[in-house]
Amino acid sequence: MKQLKIVTSVFILLLTMVSCNSKTSKNDKQKFDLYQCPMQCEGDKTYSESGSCPICKMDLKPVASKTSKVVDDGEISDESIFNLTSKWNTEEGETIQLEDLKGKTLVMVMIYTTCKAACPRLVADMRNIEAKIPKENLDNLQFVLVSIDPETDTPEHLKTFAKENLMDGEQWTFLQGTVSGVREFANVLAVKYKQISPLDFSHSNIISVFNNKGELAHQQEGLGVDNKETVQTILELTNNK
Repeated sequence: MKQLKIVTSVFILLLTMVSCNSKTSKNDKQKFDLYQCPMQCEGDKTYSESGSCPICKMDLKPVASKTSKVVDDGEISDESIFNLTSKWNTEEGETIQLEDLKGKTLVMVMIYTTCKAACPRLVADMRNIEAKIPKENLDNLQFVLVSIDPETDTPEHLKTFAKENLMDGEQWTFLQGTVSGVREFANVLAVKYKQISPLDFSHSNIISVFNNKGELAHQQEGLGVDNKETVQTILELTNNK
């Protein structure tokens, strides 16, 4: 009889342990609902279901819970270009501030439309970057061209330039500012420029990438340079937004 009681107690204990383990497993499954390749073959890309990496074929590992995702509090850091209060006119004739571009990764360059030397190559570099970005990432991306010649580059002129260069899609924005606003923005980007004739400027050739909070993430300097690092930065910033 004593042995029967012991066996019964052990049986009940085992049932309790199995029940607890089942609940734990269920909770664990609910906790991890994002999966990622352990080798990060696709950068920070995640999947909603378990499986294998399409590149290295390794099993995807649970990385986080959607419920634990940090919520953007909307605050702007001291390093953000959204702190600039200057006003800008778009090629569509709208008046905006840089903060109105908040929420998307920004690829920005400073040019002027009458330029015959460096600017056409900078425009080509911007289009080359765009061509390497998957369509699904473009929704989180905005290409912005800021004129350093606000007197000549009116919204109407910028609109014509955009159409002529096949840059009039929704992901492209052209900005005309004030002389002081343009100079302030150039200083933030470390872009140097100088007017050397009524329609000609000497200037730095820099493409800048900002995250969706307006903080500088990467700069590409030069003309026709390898843009691999620039594209990689953009992909990392625009994935899983």
